[in-house]
Amino acid sequence: MKASTEHVNLDERSRRLLKSLVERYITDGQPVGSRVLARSSGLGVSAATVRNVMADLEDLGYVAAPHTSAGRIPTVLGYRFFIDALLHPEPLDARQAAALARSLDAQYLSGGNVAESASRLLSSLSDMAGVVTVPRSGRATLRQIEFLPLSENRILAILVINERDVQNRIIQAERTYSASELERAGNFITERFSGERLPAIRSRLEAELNDMRSDLDSGMRSVLSMGGQLFEPDAATRLDYYLAGQTKLMEFPEFGEVERLRELLDALQQKQSLLRLFDDCLRAEGVRIYIGEESGYRVLDECSVVTAPYTVDGEVVGTLGVIGPTRMAYNRIIPLVDAAANLLGTALKSRN
Repeated sequence: MKASTEHVNLDERSRRLLKSLVERYITDGQPVGSRVLARSSGLGVSAATVRNVMADLEDLGYVAAPHTSAGRIPTVLGYRFFIDALLHPEPLDARQAAALARSLDAQYLSGGNVAESASRLLSSLSDMAGVVTVPRSGRATLRQIEFLPLSENRILAILVINERDVQNRIIQAERTYSASELERAGNFITERFSGERLPAIRSRLEAELNDMRSDLDSGMRSVLSMGGQLFEPDAATRLDYYLAGQTKLMEFPEFGEVERLRELLDALQQKQSLLRLFDDCLRAEGVRIYIGEESGYRVLDECSVVTAPYTVDGEVVGTLGVIGPTRMAYNRIIPLVDAAANLLGTALKSRN
């Protein structure tokens, strides 16, 4: 999990009351009063004692009182202490893990996109938004490429990667190309470079263009040269992601304010902030959790993002995770994300 923030060494009573408060608030979504905590904590202490402890925790920044005498809620620091010091997630239930593995295998066998399917599974199992970054293409092997003309001098490149993964990319051309020119260019690249790793194709394509300069008309050379952009190092390692279930966030009262929800959904669709966050996670080990403002992006201040990298043959190739309110069931989401990362890596390995 994410490295711990420096915490005060709370005594056992304070820890148990804070744990009880966080768990109650996650369940009910309402500020927790001292009388409720006195009954639910199992400590056998009075409501007055609980109020004194809560006042101390508030001074330390672990809880806050949103309204006068209306109970308290955990702060980002309170959630962080809860996760780092008080929470002990259990592994994903064996039946759920088996169901997740079967679903990913079924997508593989049916020729579906396993990473995209994993995002939908994460959303379905968490009831929140599921995100899976596209596997980094440094490992990817080209099987086929096809170019199709679009409007305004744009060209759609359809790449079949490894066995069945399909990626669509758009090239901005300087002029309009005919369908026949684009078909010839796609056939040329497929015939010569099918089975090659993407990063290696660009240099080989440049060499072949130089060797065959006199044998190719100018239109063909131009299309192939632009096609080489698809295999540049930056393009080969560029992150993108599949997002599923973002509308489920509308069901949480934390996102009831229309403007706040609109900003969040816009940010998820535009991808830039989340891609930078997930790019950082590629260098992490195990589950990493960002609570509210810890992400560094204002639009995610009311969210928690639980992520984990997934690997193929020991190499990190992508990240997946769940996005939801800070009031999420971490004991359930953490093992789900961890198991999904392991199972996705296994499913992808079987395809290479």
